[in-house]
Amino acid sequence: MLEVNAQWKQYNPNPNNDPSNASKELLNPENHVLLMIDHESQMAFAVESQPIEELRNNTGLLAAAATLYKVPTIVTTVAEKSFSGPVFPEIREYFPNEKEYIDRTTMNSWEDKRVVTAVGKTGKKKLVIAGLWTEVCTLSASLSALEDGYEVYVVVDACGGTSQEAHDMALTRMFQAGVKPITSLQYLLEIHRDWARSEMYEPVLKISKRYGGAYGLGIDYNKQLLEWNKNGVSSH
Repeated sequence: MLEVNAQWKQYNPNPNNDPSNASKELLNPENHVLLMIDHESQMAFAVESQPIEELRNNTGLLAAAATLYKVPTIVTTVAEKSFSGPVFPEIREYFPNEKEYIDRTTMNSWEDKRVVTAVGKTGKKKLVIAGLWTEVCTLSASLSALEDGYEVYVVVDACGGTSQEAHDMALTRMFQAGVKPITSLQYLLEIHRDWARSEMYEPVLKISKRYGGAYGLGIDYNKQLLEWNKNGVSSH
């Protein structure tokens, strides 16, 4: 069991649990690389498939989860200083070294040799992708990586299209080719997966409360009630 549990850096073993029973389809902190493509101001202006505040929130959740679990992450931009502008603050917060971003000219990041090399150097065959726009940069990179033998997952709610139809049709095309859909909160909980990982318990709750929507509010509600009950506070 040592090899299996070694994938989790902080692990308080529960004798009832056997991580080796988990599907190999599932993501864990050690088996994948994250590619975040062109979450930039100019690209976001044209997004119509979801509200921008939701897109930014989901992108922040994704970046926070990857940082917490030290997932190798590659951030790419396109014509950053001449056209598309800076990446979202939600990404810069967790990946502040902008010198490590790969700035491209090609819309398909997989046609930039630096991106392919950076992904390849991680040695991971599972590739998680999120980017703008869904129908251009996310689609082209996903299909290209898939053809190169990667198992590709797309974080659908951390991508955005220029219309709902463009977003949906791009996702449909990717899924037909074999790309696997995932959402940002699902990503966090899938790589965390076990509440017995006690050293990650509070950090995961903190991310969930900040970015997890109704789920995060539920956590905050529950913790506040427990605190009030502990201190004997009553509303009556």
